[in-house]
Amino acid sequence: MPLVLHYHPLSSFCHKALIALYENEVPFTPKLVDLGDPGQRAEFQALWPIGKFPVLQDAARGRTVPESTIIVEYLEQYHPGKEKLIPDDPGQARETRLLDRFFDLYVHEPMQKIVGDRLRPEGAKDPHGVDHARKTMRTALGMLEKDMASRTWATGETFGLADCAAAPALFYADKVMPIAADYPNVKRYLDRLMQRPSYARVLREAQPYFSMFPG
Repeated sequence: MPLVLHYHPLSSFCHKALIALYENEVPFTPKLVDLGDPGQRAEFQALWPIGKFPVLQDAARGRTVPESTIIVEYLEQYHPGKEKLIPDDPGQARETRLLDRFFDLYVHEPMQKIVGDRLRPEGAKDPHGVDHARKTMRTALGMLEKDMASRTWATGETFGLADCAAAPALFYADKVMPIAADYPNVKRYLDRLMQRPSYARVLREAQPYFSMFPG
């Protein structure tokens, strides 16, 4: 029985899980959830009360797996493929997980703060929070700019979990705070990520929904 991924094509964290699935050609059934539809929202929250994407269902094992990083870890353990997204070596695996958290916490989440503020009505916006988010992103991108001067992928020459995290984080960050002028090495890294077949496919599938992005 195939895996089922509950997701939305515009969701950045869903991109992360989709990259891992496509990298290793893992068979799955995509189930697009419209949270604006009360029935679909209720059904999704019955599965995962937190109500955030993505969520993976593995009926064969009787498991429901939320959170993008945990989904990638789960796929590595139970549905491995030709691409080893998390190294076997403990030290290399730790470095991979550190960079995964780096992209999620210091690029991805600040980006979402900026985007979320654009959706707030007048009088409810948070300029102080947005300013803090931009400062966090600039610090993170400055660190990444130095690293990517000598690396092809996040940890070196091998594509992995950290790159699955980096792709959507940097793609959307570039839309709210263009990176080319100040972070040329990061921009070249983003270009490589967008040309990677797995992420190129994610972006093609998301294309019809990009008009919904508040950019």
